[in-house]
Order: sequence, then C-alpha cells, then structure tokens
Amino acid sequence: MSEPILKIENVHKWFPIRRTITQILKGEHVWVKAVDGITFNINQGEIFGLVGESGCGKTTTGKLLMKLLEPTDGKIIFRGKDVTHLEANKLKEYRRNVQMVFQDPYASMNPRFRAQDVIEEPLIIHQVGETRAEREKIVRRSLEEVRLIPPEGFMQRFPHMLSGGQRQRVATARTLVLSPSMIVADEPVSMIDLSTRAEILHMMKTVQRELGLTYLYITHDLSTA
Repeated sequence: MSEPILKIENVHKWFPIRRTITQILKGEHVWVKAVDGITFNINQGEIFGLVGESGCGKTTTGKLLMKLLEPTDGKIIFRGKDVTHLEANKLKEYRRNVQMVFQDPYASMNPRFRAQDVIEEPLIIHQVGETRAEREKIVRRSLEEVRLIPPEGFMQRFPHMLSGGQRQRVATARTLVLSPSMIVADEPVSMIDLSTRAEILHMMKTVQRELGLTYLYITHDLSTA
C-alpha cells in the first residue's frame, strides 16, 4: 500500500482566552480547544470528507493544513515530510502543492480585480510564466477546466458581475493554475444557491478525476459529502 499523501497525527489547536483575576492569581490557563487530538490519513487521489456541525473545528483543521494557523501540538506530514512548522521558503513551496477553496468566494477575491487577475495572481506570486501571454494561456486553460467556456466571456468580469456559482468556479480555477496535488475545499457550496450546488460539486469531481487531485472536503452537510 502506498504512503498517504497527508498524515495528521494527534494535532491540537488551543486558543487562549481571557482569564479572571482569580485564575491569574492561581496561575491557571484557560483554553478553547478548537481541535483536540485529531488523527487521519488521506491517500493520493482520494476525496476525504471531514464532516461535522458548526463550531466543531473543521475550518480550523483546514487552516492548520494550509499553514494559516500553527498547531499547538501534533504533526502534519505531507508526502513523507514533516511540514508542521515551515520556514518561509519551504512554506511557499508547500502552498504551491496544497491549495484551498474558501467558503465565501466573493470574500476571497479582490473586488477591484477582474477574473483574469484573480486567477493570475498566484502565478505572479510563485513566478510561473515568464510573460503575461504565457500566464494568460494558463488562465484560459484553468477556466476551461472549471467549465467557464469560452474563457474570453469571463476573464474581464469583476467578481460582482459573476453569479455565486461562477465565482466559485473562478475560485477553483485560481487553485488549479499552480497544478497542485491537493486541494482543501472548505464548505465550497454552502453559500451557493441550491439549484447550483450539484453543478459545482459535479465540476469539482470531474476536475479531480481528470487531474488526479486529492481533496479534503470540509462540510457540515452530509448530503453533499
């Protein structure tokens, strides 16, 4: 059996909260245990569902995997390497391999950016493509992969000019331009109309199958898991 692409080993994330005077005098520490000893493995090419009610630590777990938060304890292993704590240069490399689709696509985009700029931004940050023309070619390909066709019909639109489903497709295209091996999808359809959810889920499944991606799919809704 092949080594899992991702291993989460007894990971904790505790947040300190304000203490009372009595607790301070007694030297007591008070914590909110957002994630308290979670362990799981994800295999290459798998869609792994992390399902739970609101406030159970699902999104915190996703942020820990994306290195948006540092764990209090435990280990995160990616492709056999310990990525629990990474220096800046290693963090950039890791985030090129592991991308995230956020719950609210509108909030994750700069409202002053056109769709082309939103998708192209990761390419600029990671220095992919020597010219604007090369980057534009990658942007077009990514838009086609998420079924926004023809790409020219969407590249110049601002986020407010797109429907909720189209914005989530653009957000997904943004993750694909770097050719990641894994995507963390945090409640990707919870803010989309019911009529569009099935289309977005089908698109994500198709992209996963075509590109051989690994998904961590975070949701509170068992019907979409």
